[in-house]
Amino acid sequence: MLTSIITTPSTRTDVSEKRDPRSWWIDEDPFDKLESRRPPPSHSSARDDSARRQSHVRVVMSTGGGQGGRPFFRVFGEEPMAQSIPVHKGSIWHFSQIEVEHLIQATMAFTIALAFMTTGGVFGAINNIGAFIIGGAIYFIALSPAFVLHELAHKFSARKYGCWAEFRASPSGLRFGVFLAALTGIVFMAPGAVMVVGNTTKSQFGKIALAGPVTNVALWLAGLLAVLIGLGEISILGMILTPWMWGNAVLATFNMLPFGPLDGRKIKTWSDSIFWTWLIICVSLVWFNYEFLSGLLGN
Repeated sequence: MLTSIITTPSTRTDVSEKRDPRSWWIDEDPFDKLESRRPPPSHSSARDDSARRQSHVRVVMSTGGGQGGRPFFRVFGEEPMAQSIPVHKGSIWHFSQIEVEHLIQATMAFTIALAFMTTGGVFGAINNIGAFIIGGAIYFIALSPAFVLHELAHKFSARKYGCWAEFRASPSGLRFGVFLAALTGIVFMAPGAVMVVGNTTKSQFGKIALAGPVTNVALWLAGLLAVLIGLGEISILGMILTPWMWGNAVLATFNMLPFGPLDGRKIKTWSDSIFWTWLIICVSLVWFNYEFLSGLLGN
C-alpha cells in the first residue's frame, strides 16, 4: 500500500520568537470555499527549531473536470485536479464530508481487493461466494485499523504543527488495486494520501511522515500482546491476529522504503539515524512474524 504526504518546497529564515500557540488550531476543509489565497498567521509560525518557513499553501485536490459518461470507471471517484486553496480555522477534530467519503472509498476498495485475494481472484469468488464474504470480513477487521490509523496518524501529526491535513483517495490507485486482485488474487494498491497544507520545517515534515509507520509498529505490539496472553488460541481471534500482525509489519516496512512518495524518503531527508533505526525495527517485525508467529499461534 502506498501512502504519502504531499507538500511543496519552502524557504527558511531565522527568528527568535517563540512558537505561536495558535498553530495548534486546525483549519476546516478548504475545498468548501475558495475565497482567499493567504494562510493565517498561525501557519506562518509553525516550527519546532526556532526557524520559520515561508508560506507554501498550494497543495490542493479538486474533483472537477473529470471525464463524463463513464460511470464504470468512476466507481471510486474521478482523478483530482490541482488548484490553489485558502486555509480556514476550525476544530482540531474536524473531518470534512469529502474526507470521510474518501476514507470510506479507500477502505471499501482495499477490503474488496483483500477478499479477492482469499479466493484467488474473481473466478474463485464466483465459485465460492461464502469464502469471498467471510475472507473480506476477516481482513476488514484485521487490516482496516492498520490502514486508517496510519493515515490518521499523519493527519493529526500535521495538525499538531498548525497545518491543514486531510486524506484524499486515489481513484486510479483504487481501481488498479481492485482489478489486479480480481484478475490475479494479488493485492498491490495505492489507496491515497494525506494532503498537508501549511508551513513545516524539515524535522516537522519528517515527524509527520514517521507517525504512520510508528502507528503500525504500535498496532503490531498490541497484536503481539494479544498473542502472548493466549487470545490467539481462540479460533476467530487467531484468524484475525495473523493478518493483523502481518499487515502492520508489512505496511510499516513498505512505507519506510526511501523511494518516491513513501514515508521513508521524507524521514531519511530529515535524519539518516532515525530512518535506519526505524527501518531496522520495521524489518525486524517481518522477520519475527516469519520465524515465530505461527508457533505462537499454534499453527
